[in-house]
Amino acid sequence: MKSTQRSILTINGGSSSIKFALYRISDSLTQILSGEIENIGSEKAELNFTDFSADQKGSLVVNADNYDNAATFLIEWLKKQKCFGSVNAVGHRIVHGMKHTVPELITPELLVELKNISAYDPDHLPGEIKLIELFRKNYPSLPQIACFDTAFHAAMPVVAKLLPIPRRYYNAGIRRYGFHGLSYAYLMEELERIGGVKVVQGKIVLAHLGSGASLAAVKDGKSLDTSMGFTPASGLVMGTRTGDLDPGVAWYVMHSEGIGIKQFNHLINYESGLLGISGTSSDMRELMKIKEVDSRAAEAVDIFCYQTKKWIGSFAAALGGIDTLVFSGGIGENVPEIRERICEGMKFMGIELDNTSNTKNESIISADSSNVTIRVIKTNEELMIGRMVCRVLNYSINNEY
Repeated sequence: MKSTQRSILTINGGSSSIKFALYRISDSLTQILSGEIENIGSEKAELNFTDFSADQKGSLVVNADNYDNAATFLIEWLKKQKCFGSVNAVGHRIVHGMKHTVPELITPELLVELKNISAYDPDHLPGEIKLIELFRKNYPSLPQIACFDTAFHAAMPVVAKLLPIPRRYYNAGIRRYGFHGLSYAYLMEELERIGGVKVVQGKIVLAHLGSGASLAAVKDGKSLDTSMGFTPASGLVMGTRTGDLDPGVAWYVMHSEGIGIKQFNHLINYESGLLGISGTSSDMRELMKIKEVDSRAAEAVDIFCYQTKKWIGSFAAALGGIDTLVFSGGIGENVPEIRERICEGMKFMGIELDNTSNTKNESIISADSSNVTIRVIKTNEELMIGRMVCRVLNYSINNEY
């Protein structure tokens, strides 16, 4: 893997997908390759990629009936790409970091730690560990960096971390950690770039709304609270995840239907949320198309907007007001009607939308009379991973595209 140029490969392993991107290192990070293996574990699995250096897009059918095969396919495919020869390091999104609060070099000791806590996030960590091990097997001398999704929220006050269960569990590490940290870290850096230091030191609510969805309350540049807790299944209702759920439901469903722990975990992570409520789809775009003729689809959209509005209100209380509201994620960036419905009726909090700007997906969508600046910022977790890798390895770059 010798080359006169240097680049960073970023890996973002999800529960049924693997996103990747390759960035050339110069004064800034320049993306030269990106892609994703989607629908892992199904017959619809495919690799979609964009080669920016050749101005080429492509799609390949992948034999990925399980995560191991998908990861192996990806590495073998990457080996064949000319630009892969310049890779100096690999950065991995690690969803759960427990006590780890900064990006760090992956060592055998860290890998053992991740394996020991993989039961806390069985839908992400095992696959992420597999990717690390495969890269280590194929390229043992290549530095690999862990970028923890929970790190952004490490500074939350204890009152936001404590769960109302016996203290011994908190001492054992069972607490609210929060997730989507790489997205939030990027949004804060981008907000500072476009708005200045004064803006990021204000009272901010970040709404990462996608298939996985959460919100964060940020004050003085630090996370004060967030909707997700011990696992990514908590908080706001999502595509297939429940969000917050009465714990009594777990006992009742498992008892009445005679299902075990694994089955219940699958139920709350893959069969619930928008999919469970609508009975048809977890995709907000599909639900929006049919909501006028399908009452269950309409209710799924309603509950998503209603719960998001509630989280914004609760964070306004925790922050003592809001200066900036940021919409991001697939839904937050691309569905004006959802943003409109969330902001509707919140004038009493100083939140007023400009309908024309909102419909056009402009970067600032608040009305001139709004006390809260409402922004739409496209998130970029892969670029954030790349920046973190550069910082760990002391590569000098700026934060411009």
